[in-house]
Amino acid sequence: MTLDPVHFDGIAQLAGRIESGVDASDHRDLASTVWADFLDPLYHEGTPILEPLGDQRCRLVDVEDAALMESPFPTQHGLDSGTINPTTFKNGLVIDVAQAAMAAVPSDLDLHRGRTIVSTVHSNDGTVDVTEDDWSLFDQGYGRGRILQAPRVDRFEQTVVHALALYLAESTHAKLNADMVADLLILDGPIYPTGLLKWTDQDPTLAELLVEDERPRDVVQHYVDLVERFVQRDVPLVGFVKSTASKAITRTVRRKSAAPWVNDAALFEQILRRTDDDGETDTDVLTFTNWFVSRAGADCPLSVESDLDLDLTKELDPEAYEVTFFVIYDPREELVYRVEAPYAFTRDEALREDLTMQVVSDVAARTGPPLAVEKADELARISRQEKAALQRQLEETFSSDRQREYNDVRWEGVEF
Repeated sequence: MTLDPVHFDGIAQLAGRIESGVDASDHRDLASTVWADFLDPLYHEGTPILEPLGDQRCRLVDVEDAALMESPFPTQHGLDSGTINPTTFKNGLVIDVAQAAMAAVPSDLDLHRGRTIVSTVHSNDGTVDVTEDDWSLFDQGYGRGRILQAPRVDRFEQTVVHALALYLAESTHAKLNADMVADLLILDGPIYPTGLLKWTDQDPTLAELLVEDERPRDVVQHYVDLVERFVQRDVPLVGFVKSTASKAITRTVRRKSAAPWVNDAALFEQILRRTDDDGETDTDVLTFTNWFVSRAGADCPLSVESDLDLDLTKELDPEAYEVTFFVIYDPREELVYRVEAPYAFTRDEALREDLTMQVVSDVAARTGPPLAVEKADELARISRQEKAALQRQLEETFSSDRQREYNDVRWEGVEF
């Protein structure tokens, strides 16, 4: 314990001297103005980057009524991928290992047993070549894995190996098991590899890598193929984003008006939060928006407004791949969720409503993500203890220790 009561009091006194100059009601009023005046559509440099699908409106439903609604989709499947996190070794290798898993509601134990594992390796040693194009099988054929050598970069090694491992495992497992999905697939996260697509705005080195190197482009192509596969089978897929840090909308709004919100989730919370006469949050209802077509931020590269050439092969009309989304606010946990789907599915009003009600009902019943997503997350997650054990195993395999940092010593043995 490093903070005594006197220290807590000192911090509180300092905080008390900070004045925002705007109270909460001012923020809510500004959010209402943004909702009413800016989003139908929202323009950036003359390009519509956000457009409502159908009427722009905020909706609400009683939590108990929503939880008891009959599911529009008799079965649901969830998909997730987890990694050990990028690990740097003293021999110069940077490695991340990802495993992807699919879950079914109702359960399918054979499906749950399946795994796709990708190990991505970065080395600046020109003599190192570890890529394996073929997949190896294990666990009596329920598991498959491969090694991918990451593009050589002078910076962002951990960013590159992490994104390639995570998204290659996820997209490959989704394509492998696509025919198992009869009614609905819910990805745990966005419908496209946002971690790769945001390279276009993150740094010129990463932007060039995305355009010029076939390895990240191939991963993006996997997701395009996945959309086409599900459109062909007439089975919708959506993405359930539990924590969105996107600032694309608020950044654009800030160019037009004062926008105090740190990200888009904070803006939508102000738009969707309902209060009673005493100013307390109403926790008896879920609130949610209509669907929007998004061409903002990481959604832009696969939109009709993109001038980025990723040399992707597409079989559908360009609009079919565009990202559409709606936002749910759960006042019980004060959490904002973003639900995505390709326009190929949400252009149909009836299907759009079924997707909305399915997810709203799931959130109402579980006070959190849909059950299919929760189960997939449990299957794919690599625990802290497992990560440590795998890292030790890799040290033995490479006869090289991890490159340790001070925090490894500082927090060793500490639970957090």
